[in-house]
Amino acid sequence: MKITLHTFFAIRTLFRQLRIMLVIRLQRTGRENDPTYRLVVAEKARPVKGKHLEVVGHYLPARKGEGFVHKDERIAYWIGQGAIPSDTVARLLRKAGLQNMDKFILRYTKRKSKKEQQAEAAASAAPAPSAPAEAPAA
Repeated sequence: MKITLHTFFAIRTLFRQLRIMLVIRLQRTGRENDPTYRLVVAEKARPVKGKHLEVVGHYLPARKGEGFVHKDERIAYWIGQGAIPSDTVARLLRKAGLQNMDKFILRYTKRKSKKEQQAEAAASAAPAPSAPAEAPAA
């Protein structure tokens, strides 16, 4: 079977499209010392400030109330298409009320379990037994 140059490039393009990994991440915009972020869907291999497929929201950390605005239905669509939210985005989405974000959140490595924290708190709250004072030798 003879493979032409056109067929080779078509197959190579197809394989590249199959390996594309999509990610939902924050893209920083704004001025110095005044960060604002776009919530974008992009290919993982693209630069963070590079081309994106769609803007699905924005995050303004300086604002207290309405700082995080997102499109629930578009985020659900992209996750259904295989996009993976970054750890920070998954935490923001879970805080905003989106379901099933726990599987995308990475646990911090040095964090202790709740049982260990409760055991340490109980141990520190209980007074340590003191040794009886010895009478001075006469």
